[in-house]
Amino acid sequence: MFKLLTPDRIDEFHNFVAGCEKGSFMQTKMWAAVKDNWINEVVLSVDENDKIKGAMSLLIRKVPFFKNTIMYSPRGPVCNITDKETFAELIEGAKEVGKKYKTYVLKIDPDVRADNQEFRKICLDLGFEIKGENSKNFEGIQPKFVFRMDIKDKTEEEIFMSFHSKTRYNVRLAERKGVKVRIGNRDDLKRFHEIMEETGQRDEFVVRTLSYFEKMYDCLAPEYARLYMAEHEGKDIAGTFAIYFGDKVWYLYGASSNSARNVMPNYLLQWEMIKWAIEKKCRIYDFRGVSGDLDESNPLYGLYRFKKGFNGEFTEFIGELELVFNPMLNKLVDASEKTFRELRRKVYLLKGKKK
Repeated sequence: MFKLLTPDRIDEFHNFVAGCEKGSFMQTKMWAAVKDNWINEVVLSVDENDKIKGAMSLLIRKVPFFKNTIMYSPRGPVCNITDKETFAELIEGAKEVGKKYKTYVLKIDPDVRADNQEFRKICLDLGFEIKGENSKNFEGIQPKFVFRMDIKDKTEEEIFMSFHSKTRYNVRLAERKGVKVRIGNRDDLKRFHEIMEETGQRDEFVVRTLSYFEKMYDCLAPEYARLYMAEHEGKDIAGTFAIYFGDKVWYLYGASSNSARNVMPNYLLQWEMIKWAIEKKCRIYDFRGVSGDLDESNPLYGLYRFKKGFNGEFTEFIGELELVFNPMLNKLVDASEKTFRELRRKVYLLKGKKK
């Protein structure tokens, strides 16, 4: 049976998510607090003894100009993904929540590989549509293609020696050139954001506001999040934001100044985050997104090559799944969102060039 999460079960819910192989920080109440412009509801699937066997955190937001809402479960659900009964109970619970909020679509992008045929069949049987199956682009709410590294029960030396020789060289080069990495505090977010803006203009992507990073820090640090800053000759030249939860550490955001890139700060920053994952006895270090187009002419190939050097596993997830309740509205909003995102990107880059 399913039920909604109540305040007295939040610790139990978090312990379940942390202990589940498919658990993610995005399925926690802390992450819902970051996304406070969305309403949050959590559906639980429980057994006959009221023990949690599945969970799905739902973010719900009204669509501009309509009375309807979109419902999204980032990296949900959290359960044994081949347990159709539990998954079906969670979806039934989500449908009930959807009725309350006049939801036109439920979107999920679970931590499940694209080649998992059993899960694929379960989703199709439950009425889901799989979006962008053949797309290789760097798109979607969450990345479809990532690098992940299995670090369970491995030492720092074992992991370091598994890196490509050029990657090891660049980590050591950064150290020899005097790059120092420290764990930043909230005050460092301003400089981190300035470097993010520099990175966004260079690589042509929209950067979130400083207030967003401050909210992430306030909701997750220091227990679940760390800001890492790389310094060279007294100046902060790069930074990263990492999140730890359960048995994983995720590299969430990275920024590098246009100056002093030749001292390879990004390599040393990655190594420091990986060492945090080892310290926390994690199973997985997640480098997050890369393009699925591995042609060397692809502008994003350099990002792929950088992450590949750390000897992670190139992983393709099943991607974004939709359970559509209002097909006409879903098509209309999808089309308008794509137009809006591209327009926002162009305006952002144009403003940056005028500075």
